[in-house]
Amino acid sequence: MTFNRRFRIVAVVLLGLLLGNGVAKAQTAVRPGFNLFSVQQDIDIGRQSSVQVENQLPMVSRPAVTQYVARLGAKLARYAPGAKYPYQFKVVNLSDINAFALPGGYVYIHRGLIERAKTEGELAGVMAHEISHVALRHQTNQVSKAYLAETGVGILGGLFGSKSHSTAGSIMGTVGGLGLNALFLKNSRSAEEQADIVGAQIMAKAGYDPMDMARFFDTLRQEAGGNPGKLGQFFSDHPAPANRAARVRKEAALLGPVRGTTPAGDIQVVRAELSRMAPAPTMAQAAKGQTPTGTVEASTERPSSQFRVFREPHGFFEMQYPDNWLTYASSTGYGATLAPRGGLAQDRGGTQRVVCAVIVGHYVPFEGVIGASYRDPRGSLYGSNSLEEATSDLVHHIMDANSYLKPVSGSTRRGTVSGESSLSVELSGTPQGGTAERVKVFARELSDGHVVYVLALAPGGDYVALQPTFDRMVRSLQVDDQLAHD
Repeated sequence: MTFNRRFRIVAVVLLGLLLGNGVAKAQTAVRPGFNLFSVQQDIDIGRQSSVQVENQLPMVSRPAVTQYVARLGAKLARYAPGAKYPYQFKVVNLSDINAFALPGGYVYIHRGLIERAKTEGELAGVMAHEISHVALRHQTNQVSKAYLAETGVGILGGLFGSKSHSTAGSIMGTVGGLGLNALFLKNSRSAEEQADIVGAQIMAKAGYDPMDMARFFDTLRQEAGGNPGKLGQFFSDHPAPANRAARVRKEAALLGPVRGTTPAGDIQVVRAELSRMAPAPTMAQAAKGQTPTGTVEASTERPSSQFRVFREPHGFFEMQYPDNWLTYASSTGYGATLAPRGGLAQDRGGTQRVVCAVIVGHYVPFEGVIGASYRDPRGSLYGSNSLEEATSDLVHHIMDANSYLKPVSGSTRRGTVSGESSLSVELSGTPQGGTAERVKVFARELSDGHVVYVLALAPGGDYVALQPTFDRMVRSLQVDDQLAHD
């Protein structure tokens, strides 16, 4: 081999590497949100949750369908960023056009969606989108955010307490199966945009045109007006970000030409196989016979006038609390819940909920934001300085997890917590079938832009009597600003 020929070969290889690196650098970087769970906990929670899903929803078991979906899913998952989850792909025998993913790689495609997809690329677009939710850990990020608002989701038993309480089994037992899954399925518009972007990247790497995802979503939106029953749940679970198709086209342009791929199978054959089955029920029909469970109210013990000091195990903060209250330190983060006996209630389905407590925690505002904006993307509720913007973002997340809670007009107060400026606001509301609740949110900024927050919550009728105790606890809070808390 001559020197010139060897030089040409090396040059071609280097050019390929440079082009490859250029494409990798061109794609949009997406920053996942904060998470209180480990990757293994994602897998454990997803596995146990999937058992409950498959016990409660009808599943398609025909090999021609399940094997095709599994092959297509494996092709796409090979290019998923982040942790290498043991991805699994199942088909749910429901006619609603929908798909969802659980933590740890458990992806479910409704039969109705497969029947609607015209091409493998369209189906791949939805599946890549759901894989992206897993890879970006949106599901347990949702639960991590919800732990800021324990009153509405009752995940305290999984996030707080001794190490024996932090197992996936304890978490799933506490939240009651599909109750937690409802959190996994409700994504924000920001999460949807992230999943669109990363889904497009996965598709391109796997050899599928990212525009198939945009075209399919746009087709569904156009059809939603004529058949809202079949599509309403899809758009409830997948709230569309603005200019979705334009954003995917922009990402596709950054990614460049797609090399193409061999199909995982023949989607028309799969659709024909599904057509030979009995008609699939809707989600509403499958859920018939289920009745909502009422709440078993707890009798809350009044606070003692004698106080002790609670010290967070990492040394992040300390706080005084009534000596007849119980304390639950987070085993996965920097939070704690301090509650009276009876401050936790259990509904008839076994879900644990907070009735009365003070919750202290660490929060990263503007998490998952694409770009470098440090403003509440939904508009600040309180003002434009960094504490006001961060508090607004925190309160918006609390209200997302508890849609019945609304700010109390005129309740915003500025003060001092642990020697630094703080902002507080009160929220109130009545959950369906429950009693009125009141929550006071205190936020204090840390030097790195993170937030220490305190939630003081109680039934609406008890809040005034408990307010002096809450105020003393907040005044006693001491924070170590120098302690690493990422």
